[in-house]
Amino acid sequence: MNTKILFPIIFLLVTSLSFSQGFKEKREKVKALKVAYITEQLDLTTDEAQKFWPIYNAFDEKQSELRHEKMRAILDRFKPGNVDKLSEKDASNSLIQMEKIEEDLFNLKKKFIKDLQSVISAKKIIKLKKAEEDFNKELIKQIKLKRKKE
Repeated sequence: MNTKILFPIIFLLVTSLSFSQGFKEKREKVKALKVAYITEQLDLTTDEAQKFWPIYNAFDEKQSELRHEKMRAILDRFKPGNVDKLSEKDASNSLIQMEKIEEDLFNLKKKFIKDLQSVISAKKIIKLKKAEEDFNKELIKQIKLKRKKE
């Protein structure tokens, strides 16, 4: 299917998600659309897809956990007015914690790329990065459009 046709279809589906659905259901639908989009953009063979998706899903889940951990640490400590109340020691500990999470994310990404290299070509790994960015940009664009209409 042509990308020029697929993009509008995918994002029409994303924007048509009803408000009555729970967040988890919406997230699952977006994930399914992302899987379809990435599969098409990478032009994965059946064999590649069978090896690729378990690696990708494990990476995505771990990355999500680390990002949530980082956000919890930031949100808990940096609510309005809380920064001024932090002791220098607490601020230093927060920086250390954030650096550790960033390092974990970096190491996770390095491992992900290394794992993928045994499954798909370097060119497809670069296409994956572009496909993820394009999907996310379009998703954000569609969310903004939807909010303007409300």
